[in-house]
Amino acid sequence: MKKKSAPAWRRQLPWLGGVGLIGLIVVGLWPRPLPVELAAVTRGPLVVTVDEEGMTRVKNRYAVSAPVAGQLRRIDWKAGAVVVAGKTALAVLETRGADFLDTSGQAQAESRVRAAEAAREAAVAQRARAGAAARMFAADFARVKLLREQKVLSAQEFDGAQMRTETGAQEARAAEFAFKIAEFELQQARALLTRGLSGGGGAEPLVITSPVDGRILRVMQESSRVVPAGFPLMEIGDPTDLEVRIEVLSRDGVAIQPGARVRLEQWGGGEPLTARVRLVEPSAFTKISALGVEEQRVYVIADFVDPIERRPTLGDSYRVEARIVIWEDATALQAPAGALFNRGGAWRTFVVVGGRAQSRTVKVGRGNGVQSEVSDGLREGEQVIVYPGDKVVEGAAVTPLVVGGR
Repeated sequence: MKKKSAPAWRRQLPWLGGVGLIGLIVVGLWPRPLPVELAAVTRGPLVVTVDEEGMTRVKNRYAVSAPVAGQLRRIDWKAGAVVVAGKTALAVLETRGADFLDTSGQAQAESRVRAAEAAREAAVAQRARAGAAARMFAADFARVKLLREQKVLSAQEFDGAQMRTETGAQEARAAEFAFKIAEFELQQARALLTRGLSGGGGAEPLVITSPVDGRILRVMQESSRVVPAGFPLMEIGDPTDLEVRIEVLSRDGVAIQPGARVRLEQWGGGEPLTARVRLVEPSAFTKISALGVEEQRVYVIADFVDPIERRPTLGDSYRVEARIVIWEDATALQAPAGALFNRGGAWRTFVVVGGRAQSRTVKVGRGNGVQSEVSDGLREGEQVIVYPGDKVVEGAAVTPLVVGGR
């Protein structure tokens, strides 16, 4: 009897199984797309800053010292006490005739009076000059502000006029303080001359009054003791009249211009404060860093822009963190700094096109460590790979791990 032959489809099963097995092997060995972090190339504001620590300090301060030698009575004043110019008695000095002038001393005292008179005249002239400049800058700023509201003036010109107005006001205030100091020193020089000619004022104690209005910042000598002439007793100033001294590397100081905006953070308040650079000191100094590296540093002086109401408790020698703006662009084309790498002396990045990595040469401008300006090679909206690893090469298939952008 003849055997029945198996159906054709059964005869094909081994072949089909072999093909399926080969397909599974191919699928298993086929390279999978690399998971990468992507970010978008965007256009928007980009700010480059120099970030350093700073310290507040009273802008105008006066050190009160003993004009002559004598026995100092105990000083009961404490830091923070309010003083009034010419009225508040700061210290009492018992000279017991030690300030009596002989012929040589009289000549020296008369010379000090003449020098104090000359200093006062110079202070009067400086006050008048600073006051006139401040009034002129204020009038110019009023006109510039009106033009700015009419949108016929650039933001740069407006900022320049505002800076000149603020600087003029600060210089006028400093000139007024200098005049008060010169006036006080002249009165003191005349009093000492008169007292010395009269035999030490009949051995009456010498009362030292406050030269300016303000507060006592620091008392250097509280206890009663014998002090020589010129011995420092205390410092006086206005603790609301503050400036910020920021210590930066000299190579960063070269890029900082007067008028640059400064953002002050970590000062103890809820909101950052704003200041403006007045001066980059022309002389640098050497400092050893915490790692033992010798550095050249320079001081940057900035004035507060915010009103005193925003910083009522900020005082002298308080620490702040300063961000000094050295460059900014409101419409900069930018990409994450982590997406850019230098290869062969040129900046490159990986752009994702059709699910694959495409290497591209770009021109990089300024950056702040997070974002970098791209002047050529990229278009707004393109996706770039952030921190590409060694496995990312030209043409590699990629899949987004995190899609983000700034």
